[in-house]
Amino acid sequence: MASIYEQALGQDFGKLHPRIRERFGFGSEDGVASVGAGVMDRVWHAGLAALPLRVGASRHILLPQSGRDVPFTIRNYAYRDRFGRETVTWCRTFDFPNAARKFDATMIYSRQRGRIVDYLGTKQHLAVDLDIAADGNGGIRIRSGDQRFYEGFLSFRFPSLFAGTADVCEWYDDRIEAFRISVHVVNPLIGTVLRYSGRFQALIVPAAGEAAIPPDVRPLREERRE
Repeated sequence: MASIYEQALGQDFGKLHPRIRERFGFGSEDGVASVGAGVMDRVWHAGLAALPLRVGASRHILLPQSGRDVPFTIRNYAYRDRFGRETVTWCRTFDFPNAARKFDATMIYSRQRGRIVDYLGTKQHLAVDLDIAADGNGGIRIRSGDQRFYEGFLSFRFPSLFAGTADVCEWYDDRIEAFRISVHVVNPLIGTVLRYSGRFQALIVPAAGEAAIPPDVRPLREERRE
């Protein structure tokens, strides 16, 4: 089965750099994962966004901290969730001097929406539509769209004035033989909310079967609604 990113990109998946295709090209049936480590040259957040970022940080959403040369790890595992959906984890850890901050998400390909849906945090309360494209440098570009909040019987579209819109680009730099990533989150009211960029190495490692998926990369709760 094609990976969720290949399903989203279609023929444009072939425009990606081979190392990017490798990182974004596996699924649960392939028995592998991508595990990476590197350094974020800079992590920055707006002071006006400190409180909501701290609230989100309790559920591993976004980062209420700034710094330079921040050690970084990322773990991408593919599995089928309890609803049978092909799922890929995005578990990122930023090791600041006084705290390890986590930014976790799980992604599925929604046939209903015709795009990838990104569930943010440990309980999948926030579902975000993603527009994905092949970039001119062989990288993959991800832009966030509509955001929906789910909690029990509560369900609503997050107002755009209070939402953060993310622009993410990941590419492979042949010159330094490493992956590079740039993330920029903006809000209509306050402008830039969060920005980080840096580089990392990533390896494709064996991860065959349910037992090979670390429990801490899975969300504590899975949301059926897309």
